[in-house]
Amino acid sequence: MQTLTITTPDDWHLHFRDNEMLAETVPATARCFQRAIVMPNLVPPVVNAAMAMDYKARIEAARPVGSSFEPLMTLFLTNETSVQDIVDAKKAGVTACKLYPAGATTNSDAAVKGIKALYPVFESMQEQGLLLLIHGEVTENHIDIFDREKVFIDTHLTQITAAFPELKVVFEHITTADAAEFVAQSNEFVAATITPQHLLLNRNDLLVGGVRPHNYCLPVLKRNTHQKALRDMVASGNKKFFLGTDSAPHAKHKKENACGCAGCYSAWSAIELYAEVFEQLGALDKLEGFASHYGADFYGLPRNTTTMTLVKENWDVPEQVTLADGTDMVPFYAGQTLQWKLKSAFQSA
Repeated sequence: MQTLTITTPDDWHLHFRDNEMLAETVPATARCFQRAIVMPNLVPPVVNAAMAMDYKARIEAARPVGSSFEPLMTLFLTNETSVQDIVDAKKAGVTACKLYPAGATTNSDAAVKGIKALYPVFESMQEQGLLLLIHGEVTENHIDIFDREKVFIDTHLTQITAAFPELKVVFEHITTADAAEFVAQSNEFVAATITPQHLLLNRNDLLVGGVRPHNYCLPVLKRNTHQKALRDMVASGNKKFFLGTDSAPHAKHKKENACGCAGCYSAWSAIELYAEVFEQLGALDKLEGFASHYGADFYGLPRNTTTMTLVKENWDVPEQVTLADGTDMVPFYAGQTLQWKLKSAFQSA
């Protein structure tokens, strides 16, 4: 196969950041994705409808001329989030709310302490039809970092999904066989996103031969048996699993230091990275469902009506990209060769 044409895809989990970053991150995503779920962990976080709409306007202002890219906005849940915040968010057009256990990832210190305290908010979300997006890790220091996803499932996620059986829940950026099994066995209101890094890499790629900061993300890369479980799941074509890059830009100097930031900036090559995985798995026929159909279906949104075409052509991911203010960033898979390249996007079907 030398060309592959699929329905235009969406990214159901990413980080644009804000201000000067937007001139880089928004066009990088808008080159091939029609829509994207935008994470709210800014400084300060996006905690209400007014902040979400202001942020949306800044994103739209950074779109390339003529682009029809649509950001789908989310709220950052805190212990101060109220039922009225949920009602207001739904009215304003917010798509979902994000649950970060406090300290779980970048800019999440203001997040939730005591998840059960949010059950009235979850009840309102179920009534209003707002999705709950979950960073599924516990953050207690005594829990091994490689076990935190499974412990979250056992301690919190099973209880949330049982208490709110019709609340749509997306288990974000899953990394373990445990998470894949949980989602696969749950009812139709539970789904998951999977990133390119968790399909392409395992913890050897982070730690063997020295720490590789640009492969450091949270949840952290797991052992190869968990990687295989994720790869097997996407190759199966299970409709509960769909594309979410978790693309997360950080300045090079903030990644390459003693307390390096977590996150892989994959927007530069996102759809090509997924094509690489699906070809490795002999499952290119499953890419369209994963990238273009299943997420829209789960969110209750129409599938895109345009197409994009990838061509079999080697190209190298840039070693770094430079922002307008001169800041350098290193994209995920920097300097490595990919075999599929975007040829055209947003073509009439």
